[in-house]
Amino acid sequence: MSYRGGNVADELTPQSAEESEEEPIKQRKNGLYPGVSDELAANMQSGWADTELHDLEPVAQAEHTARRRADLSARFPGERLVVPAGNLRTRSNDTEYPFRASVEYAYLTGNQTEDGVLVLEPTAEGHRATLYLLPRSDRGNGEFWLDGQGELWVGRRHSLTEAEKLYGIPASDVRELPAALAEATGPVRVVRGHDAGIEKALTDKVTAERDEELRVFLSEARLVKDAFEVAQLEQACASTARGFEDVVRVLDKAEATSERYIEGTFFLRARVEGNDVGYGSICAAGPHATTLHWVRNDGPVRSGDLLLLDAGVETNELYTADITRTLPINGRFSELQRKIYDAVYEAQEAGIAAVKPGAKYRDFHDAAQRVLAEKLVEWGLVEGPVERVLELGLQRRWTLHGTGHMLGLDVHDCAAARTETYVAGTLEPGMCLTVEPGLYFQADDLTVPEEYRGIGVRIEDDILVTDDGNRNLSDALPRRADEVEAWMAELKG
Repeated sequence: MSYRGGNVADELTPQSAEESEEEPIKQRKNGLYPGVSDELAANMQSGWADTELHDLEPVAQAEHTARRRADLSARFPGERLVVPAGNLRTRSNDTEYPFRASVEYAYLTGNQTEDGVLVLEPTAEGHRATLYLLPRSDRGNGEFWLDGQGELWVGRRHSLTEAEKLYGIPASDVRELPAALAEATGPVRVVRGHDAGIEKALTDKVTAERDEELRVFLSEARLVKDAFEVAQLEQACASTARGFEDVVRVLDKAEATSERYIEGTFFLRARVEGNDVGYGSICAAGPHATTLHWVRNDGPVRSGDLLLLDAGVETNELYTADITRTLPINGRFSELQRKIYDAVYEAQEAGIAAVKPGAKYRDFHDAAQRVLAEKLVEWGLVEGPVERVLELGLQRRWTLHGTGHMLGLDVHDCAAARTETYVAGTLEPGMCLTVEPGLYFQADDLTVPEEYRGIGVRIEDDILVTDDGNRNLSDALPRRADEVEAWMAELKG
């Protein structure tokens, strides 16, 4: 097979008709080696040890992914279902963003490999699942050392045989899939937005409406977490708590630099104990705390101000925590900071108490918003009565956002679920959601006294609905103002 670019060896191995149609191997335009000699090519083809891995055990969630695929099969009998992992995305020139598999693919397979595709072929009994993956790099044609995604450059990948053992699904070469899909007959659905090549192969076989039904089903399937998922969320919350402790210990260094020191400190914990952060960490000091998604993290950290830290560790299986604490940078709340903080804490307590099986999803939001509206009326910031404030939504000038969301593989999990099963739905055991009320007084808000301006407070915890109520998965971190102060003093020594 000939190599891409420059003066290279035309024929390293005899070409079959099939091989001649394969895309040649990329080389950098301005690489220092213009070609490959026949002697070097022959040398690189041999002398390599057999590295096939034997006696592999299935991944921990294999039994759960099998059950999830069975549920999917039962929902769409007689239809071919295609769920891609996605492809690498270019960050700049020839460098890519770190790859994260689509949540639908990870949820159904446990695999996280780029270019992977799960296909469920309809059978008389249900469906036959096949996991389409890139096989090991080909050492015969030089791909493993000449291609930018060859194993010598980016690391070893599992063989198809190894993948079958790990994920409990028969595996095939993904390079053969587009042609097979192009010839497929019968009804087909695909999860869109992840793999343009796969979608192109199915362009005349799918409809947007039918594909959306597949996406919605997979989103709603994640509303109730199984035991594996709950354990992952517990792990994520525990690691996140340690990350918050790390931050408190280095607040003096953040004061000497910027919010980025806080961001980097938390990220270290996320990478040591997990895969990544679950979302861009919000490390908002002073008036930046009033910006809901402050992820620039380039501002000063000053004694006497508050730090709103909203961050979560994502586990290696891609489940994320989502926790917020608002901390006095010098370790002590001022009188006004504590008043505002205590109001938010009281609202969160009311919200958490409303999380229980059989309750409406909206109940926790309504409970928290009522407390905050009462405080705003009490402080004279908005004219009552409270019922009027809530009816007109006047409290939203300072509360801004909803009081929570579902949590799981996405930080805002299950977002494609139907409104009637999510926001207008009923809580069930196994659901996991955040409860995160806040009060935000913008620095330029002339409707509040000057001393309020630039203060933002949010408290957020990850709450699991249980058979008899709820469990706070993030309760390792203190929430009451006096407990926060004592905790910070202990960590600072």
